[in-house]
This record gives sequence, C-alpha cells and structure tokens, in this order.
Amino acid sequence: MPPAPSYDRARLSHVNLVNMHEAKTHLSRLVERAEAGEEVVIGRAGRPVARLVPYVARSEPRRPGLLAGHITVADDFDDTPQWLVDAFERGEARPGTG
Repeated sequence: MPPAPSYDRARLSHVNLVNMHEAKTHLSRLVERAEAGEEVVIGRAGRPVARLVPYVARSEPRRPGLLAGHITVADDFDDTPQWLVDAFERGEARPGTG
C-alpha cells in the first residue's frame, strides 16, 4: 500500500471532515451536499483519505490527435519479448512487481 499523502490542516479547517462510518451511513446526504457545490472530505482515524466533489462535465468534447507530432512510438512497441511471454505463462509476472 502506498504511503498516506500528507495534508494541510489549515486548508482543511474550512472543510467538513466526515468519518468513514458516517459517510457509509449518510452517503445520499453527502452526495446532495457535493451536488450543491460543497467539498466533502472523508477520513479514516481523523486523516483525510478521499474527497467527494461535484461532477463537472467537460465543456467541449476531447479532440483526437491533439498531441500528433509530439509523441513517437517505437517501431517495436508491439513486440513482446519471449522471456516476458514465458513469465506470464508460468504465472511469474505480476503487475507492479517489475
């Protein structure tokens, strides 16, 4: 598990920190608060772990090709080395272990 991110108590002083149990019990109310524009911070043991914020739709659709000419892909990008294929087949390859 990655280390817990640091947080700024001064920044959180105006934000309502809701404990995990309360968040599970009153999720609908918390979502209503977020819909109204409030940022709700959910904590575990007094430490913030998640934010519930209002959903904001994109103002314009994504444009494919926006980075054309700025990114290059190696010619052998699709070539998987045999040693890696063998490792997967033996069950030795696991995400995040390499």
